[in-house]
Formats: sequence, structure tokens, C-alpha cells
Amino acid sequence: MLSCGAAFSLREANDTEMKTTFTPYDSDDVLTATVNGSGDESKITLSAQDSSNTGARIMRFATDLAARRRGAKAGAVIGGERTMWDMSEHVEHGFGPVWDSESRILILGSMPSPKSRKAAFYYMHPQNRFWPVMQALFADPADPSDVTGDSLQSRRAFALRHHIALWDVIASCDITGASDASIRNATPNDLTPLLRDAPITRIFTTGAKSAQLYRRLIEPRLAATGITIGMTPLPSTSPANASMRLPALIEAYRLAFQSAGALEMADETVTGL
Repeated sequence: MLSCGAAFSLREANDTEMKTTFTPYDSDDVLTATVNGSGDESKITLSAQDSSNTGARIMRFATDLAARRRGAKAGAVIGGERTMWDMSEHVEHGFGPVWDSESRILILGSMPSPKSRKAAFYYMHPQNRFWPVMQALFADPADPSDVTGDSLQSRRAFALRHHIALWDVIASCDITGASDASIRNATPNDLTPLLRDAPITRIFTTGAKSAQLYRRLIEPRLAATGITIGMTPLPSTSPANASMRLPALIEAYRLAFQSAGALEMADETVTGL
């Protein structure tokens, strides 16, 4: 049971400290958390069935809050003893690129989300807008069978049919959940074999982190091997990018693809030219 206030703090990647204090509220099973940091303050009520498991409840709350505060570390001060939890985990990419001998553009994300790693395919979170964007821009309106669908098989076939190669910048990294901002110790994928074997004319990156890591980790390696394919950054289709609605994403991708001639390449597939 919680007989006195407990506290933990979060220290974000930019070294901003979030201090959270727990105090009893109404009963020993309900805690109120007051969060101070980044210039704001908010109260969160935490309920639990087992009042004897206060430490575990605090840890669960710390875990959830740390996941929200991108790249944070959480810790608790209970009975004067401080414990820190690093909420990141080391993950491997887990599956290979999608491409064939007719792929013309390469779209790179950062690292697959937990849902995508579980499905072993790209952009498989149900709220990610990547596949709706691809459907809007590349599908042949005269062919009702030309759809992305929901399965990895149909999405893979759609990408290849429209000369789209898919991969990610990162082969492995430390990451908290699906937060790009928390990525640390990134090891890049080796794009050289793919770019030598496929007629890729343009590379696109989805999201700010993938563009940043591409420029830092991959572009110099490609330049050293004589590969100088241009890269265009695209906005993230992740649900975390809530400020961009689907129509705005479609338009942003349309403009980027048009400038690279990617939509014309897709037309060749449809018309057989």
C-alpha cells in the first residue's frame, strides 16, 4: 500500500527532465500522478486492483509514460531508493527487401514497427497510411483487381507490379516501441547489391528519421562505391504524424513521385508501353 508520496523522473533524449509525483487519492488503490516537465503540468489517475502491488503499478505507469515521451528513460523513487528503467530494446529488422529486376524506385522507412516485424512486412500497422497512399497514386482505376489489399502477399504483388522496391534504412538498432525519435545505435542495411542489380532511378525515405539516418549512414557508403542515386524525403505515413491527414499525404507523395517520374513508370506497367 502507498502510505506516502512516491516519485519518478523521466530524462528525455534532449536532457529535459520530467518529474512525476504519485500521491494517494480517495483510496490506496487509486493514485494521482502529477507530471511536471517541458513547461506543462498534467494529472493522471492510476487505478489498480491489488493495492499491495504498488511498485509494479508504478512501474507499469512509468513504462506507459516513457513510451509516450519519445526516447525517455523512466525510474521510480520508492522508500528513498531509486531504480531506473531503460525502456528501449535491441531489435533486428527481421525480413528482407521487396524488389525485382524491374523495380525503378526504392522507398525506405527507418525500422519496422512492432506490428510490422510481427507480420514480417512493411507498413502493416492498421493505422499506417502508406498502403492507402500507394493505392491512391498507383492503382489502375480501370482494373478493379489492381489493389493493395490487406495481406502481405497482395501488398508485395502490388509494389512489384508498379516497379516499387521496399526496404528500410536500419538493419538493427535500440528503440522504444515504434518511436523513431528513440532510435539509438543504428546499424544500416547494405543497399549496394540491390542498387547494382535493380534499375533504381530514385530513392525515397518516409519520415524525418529515415532521411536523417540515410544521409548519415548510407549516402556516404554509396558515394564511396560510385552510386549517386538521388534521394527525396517524404513525410511519415505513421499514425504518429497525425497533423497530416490522408489527402495531404497523398498530395505530398504525388508531387514527389511526379518530380521523379515515378508515376509515369507505373503507367508503363498498366498500359504495357
